[in-house]
Amino acid sequence: MTTAATVPAPVRAWRALPVAARIAVIYVAARLVTTGFFLLASSLSGPGSRYGIAPSLGDLALGWDAQWYWFAAVSGYPQHLPITTTGHVAENAWAFMPLYAYLSAGLGTVLGSWGAGAVAISLASGYGASVMLYALLRERIGASAAMWAVVFFASGPLAALFQVGYAEALFLFLLFVALWCVQRRRWGWLYLLVPVMGFTRPGILAFALFLALYGVHRFVRRRAEPLPAREVAHIVALGLLSGAVGFAWQAIAAAVTGESGAYLATELAWRRNWIADGSGAFVPVEGWVQAAEFWFTQWGLGPVVGVVALVLLIGVVSVALVTLPQVKKLGVEVRLWSASYLVYLLLVFFPQSSIFRLLVPVSPLWGALAVPRSLRWRVGVLAAALLGQWWWIYNMYALGNTFWQIP
Repeated sequence: MTTAATVPAPVRAWRALPVAARIAVIYVAARLVTTGFFLLASSLSGPGSRYGIAPSLGDLALGWDAQWYWFAAVSGYPQHLPITTTGHVAENAWAFMPLYAYLSAGLGTVLGSWGAGAVAISLASGYGASVMLYALLRERIGASAAMWAVVFFASGPLAALFQVGYAEALFLFLLFVALWCVQRRRWGWLYLLVPVMGFTRPGILAFALFLALYGVHRFVRRRAEPLPAREVAHIVALGLLSGAVGFAWQAIAAAVTGESGAYLATELAWRRNWIADGSGAFVPVEGWVQAAEFWFTQWGLGPVVGVVALVLLIGVVSVALVTLPQVKKLGVEVRLWSASYLVYLLLVFFPQSSIFRLLVPVSPLWGALAVPRSLRWRVGVLAAALLGQWWWIYNMYALGNTFWQIP
């Protein structure tokens, strides 16, 4: 039997720390590792890179989409959609939600620059998201596994997002708080969180689907788990609010530009960087079919194999969310959110190099990898996560110079 006297002093000291302090230690250590990866990527960046020779950490933090957020903050959103030489709508700021851009500008007035404000918000939000992830998972998988899930999350392949001028970290923090509120039935806070999430990053329509599925789940289980009329009212009202907020930005873009399809046309502008899309029309799910055909043709396997692989992928992911015991332990809220968000991506996204970043909102699934108690397994997952992080930083920042390497 292990007694307090036989537990090593460092372990006792670690356990004596408040949870928030332990998560802070993990998060800071992970950020130091990421900083090391960025410095190594800088030393490997050459004249062919988007960043040139030996870019600074600031240069790396403010590359790619961070430039669009900055542009939206300093120049606003265009009243007239830019048009390419082929007559299509060109890439423009309407694809980027305003909250992160303007919050970064506000904090930047204190810290000295928009970039400083943006990175500070991402760093703080990443820590907040780590704390909320632990709170979301602790009662489902236990304190130890929940802490390991935080380790994986803070050190994962896309952990560089906590140190760059992207809105993902802020959205994750808000999302995890929202999921925790649903888990604890703190409905009142969601009336504030839903609009804030909706103007931070695309994805609030997935939350509307999640609330709809959650409501169905609660209705089916109403005999085993009472469903008071008050909760029904909140679930329905919040679902409708999420849907309204999800379409609000499209309505705002249409009102400002005078073009009813301004937002969708802007989003499709990025897709045309990969494949020709002369129609300019948005068709749900079509992006994944087009991408499957495109990528498998690039790999020499042909479009038919690509579509078959897509169907198999959808089947495997669906079965995993429904049947894997490690995933089932995470609770119905995490599972329904993950399913809802993946359906949302299937409906609207064209998979390319950004797909890894777009999958970050299903980060609560790290908890499934933390469930096995084997230390060897957990260390192995951490090693794979760090290797994936370096691969992503190396490709997107050290080598990033074409449309094939966009974070």
